[in-house]
Order: sequence, then C-alpha cells, then structure tokens
Amino acid sequence: MSSAPLSELDAALPGLARKIRVLDALSWPDGVEEVFLAHWRAGKAALPEVEQHPREHSADIAALEAFIGRCDQGHPAGNYLAMTARSYATAGRMLGAIGTPAFTQYSSALYRRPDFYYPGQKLSMLDAAHFFLTTTDALLGGARIPPTQADIPAEAFAAWMQPELDRFFGEGRVAVVLDPTLAAKAIAGASRIRLRSGALFSELDKNQLLQHEAFVHVATAQNGALQPNLKSLGLGAPRTTQTQEGIATLAELFTGSMDISRLRRLALRVLAVQQALDGADFIQVFEGFLAAGQSQEESFRSTQRVFRGADLRGGSAFTKDAAYLTGLLGVHTLLRIAIRDNRPELVGHLFAGRLSLADTVRLAPLFESGWLQGPTYVPAWACDLRLLAANLAFSAFIAQIKLDVLDLEVLMVFADDHESDASAM
Repeated sequence: MSSAPLSELDAALPGLARKIRVLDALSWPDGVEEVFLAHWRAGKAALPEVEQHPREHSADIAALEAFIGRCDQGHPAGNYLAMTARSYATAGRMLGAIGTPAFTQYSSALYRRPDFYYPGQKLSMLDAAHFFLTTTDALLGGARIPPTQADIPAEAFAAWMQPELDRFFGEGRVAVVLDPTLAAKAIAGASRIRLRSGALFSELDKNQLLQHEAFVHVATAQNGALQPNLKSLGLGAPRTTQTQEGIATLAELFTGSMDISRLRRLALRVLAVQQALDGADFIQVFEGFLAAGQSQEESFRSTQRVFRGADLRGGSAFTKDAAYLTGLLGVHTLLRIAIRDNRPELVGHLFAGRLSLADTVRLAPLFESGWLQGPTYVPAWACDLRLLAANLAFSAFIAQIKLDVLDLEVLMVFADDHESDASAM
C-alpha cells in the first residue's frame, strides 16, 4: 500500500484515536470509596465491588492498523504518526482486556513495569523507589518536617488557579472545571484542568499543580496543536506518558514545588504497583499505604489508581504510576546529555508537543528545517538555558560523590584537615 500525504494522515489520526480514552474507561463509580472504608473501619474489610467492563474497540483498532499501513515510516513524521497510532491501538486492546491477565500485559507494554531492568544502568524503578523512601524515612521519623495542611476546598482552589492560567496562556484559553469522579486530585487536558470536586488542597498544591498540570501537560498539548504541519503532536498518546510525567515531575523539583511527602507518594505508588503484580490484593495494598502514613481516604485513592481495570484479587495492575519515576530519570538524563553535547535545542523539542524522549531526537531534522516549530508556551524554569545548564551540570557532578563512604564525622575530619593545612602555611 502506498503511503498517504502527511497532511491527510495528520488530520485523520485524532478522529481515529478519539474513542480510546484510557482514564475515562478505567474510572470507578461514585460511592465505592465510602462503602469500602465503612467496611474496613468496622473490621469487615472486603474487596471493593466494582464491575470490570471491557471496552469494545475492535473497529477502532482495525482502523488504526489500516492507518499505520498508510504511513511512510521512513520519514520522521510518518514514523511518529505510525508509532502514535500503534500506541492507541495497544491502549484499545488493553481496554478490551479489562479485568483479565492480558490487561496487565498491555499496560506494561505502554507504561513499563516497576521491575523493568535498565541493563546499561543496572537499576530499575523499584531501586529508585526504595532509594527515595529509605533516604526520606529518617527525615520523616523526626519532628522537623510538619505535615502539610490540606484545607483549601476545590472551589476556592479553582478560583485561585483560573487567573494564573489566564496570565500564562491568555484569557479564556484554558478552563478549570470540577469533577467528582476523578481518582487523582487533578487531571489536565488540552484546554482544561479538572479538579476532584470533593478534594481539599494545600498551599503546596498550588505551585505543584500549576507547574505539573498547567505549565507542562496543558502547555505541551497546546504547543502541539499549534504546529502548522503536525498537529498530532498535541495528542496525549499513551506512548508519551512517561516523558510527559517525567517533565512534569522534574518541573516540580526544579521550581521547589515538590515536598518530601509528594516524593514519597510517587515512590510508594511504584512499590504498590509491584506488590499488586506480585499477588497482593486491594486490601493488602491499601493497608501498605496506610502503614506508610497516608490517610484512609488517600490510601484508598492511591490503591484505586493501581487497580483500575485490574483484578482486585492481585496479580494484576494498571502500571501507569510507575511512569512518573521512569520519566523523571529519563528526562533528567536527556537534559544532561543535551547540555553536555551542546544540543540545547532538545529542550525546546520536549515542549513543542506531546513527544517521547526518542521523538525529540528523531524529529530534530524537521525542527531544524523549520517544518516543525518551537514551543509557544514554555515554563520559566526551562526558558533560560543558562540557569538550566547550571542546575544540570551541578547535579551531574554531585552524583559522583559517594555518600555511602561519608558521614558527618568523616566530613568534619576532611574540613579539619583543610584548616590544619592552612594554619601550617
């Protein structure tokens, strides 16, 4: 089959992918949380009663497969379109396998598993999660870090956020809406941010959600939609999830918006996904979150995230929550390589649409020729490459210091030796 014109394919793909809506398909009905917690508090814990309904997407998958056959995969843009369509087809198969073992297989293909081993680096995201939790355990064990007070109702939070969005994107371009059905506190689309209407937010949530949801997820979707020749860069395809969550999580770190509790939540979710894969059921994973210090309500919602679409008896999981740390390490590494190799333009590519890490490199010739354009909306922390380079250069060097051979006493000896040398001069 001969390949079709890129403009025709680019215009067709959003319509083919439109019905495959992963998070909407995996949402749980209202009332499940209240019933589960009431039983648990009464000492009669029982698995949530959630009907797992596979979604029928065979016609959409067939159309996407036909679309892939029309793409010139030897061209960077044609390859991007084909890979994006394949990603949606895999997601469609995953939704068709809700509640079955195959659901986890497709989920792992899209988002990877926590125990995926990076042979070149000799680590997995499980290793990273254990490291973050071990490192922060001692800090949280003391009284030095006060708990975060969440007392801002969703309505008040939305009223604060809307002017911030208007200031960054322009008035009326992005709306904040309240949604009672969300498992997460907030979810961003291309032109709106949904907040869970019953949630309470903290002062720390303000900049964290603004940086994560608005200035990364919404911004990259808008930047992609503004592309003159490849508007499909605005699609939130599953294959871009790791990179999207990586940029957004890095944004929290670089802007001082991530506190220790947020970092631990991300790490705990990785462990929870692995526990579910290893056979832990919903109740066991829920109690694991409780033991780690989360409230009953947040423990339920964190567990719900892991078991969306999966068998609540264990051995299966929705693995998306492993993508946050995977993406964080991947994006941070890409930026370090970009600065080291004098490829600062790759930073702009990251924000020019919803791209994977590999897309930033594969599509580089199209950016260089001007066929693809740079981003319109870029957060402040990524705008000044001089500041970004300083951050990355320092973190690259500091990673070489071996903390396992250092403690405060050894450090004091090092400092005293330096002072002794100075006095002997």
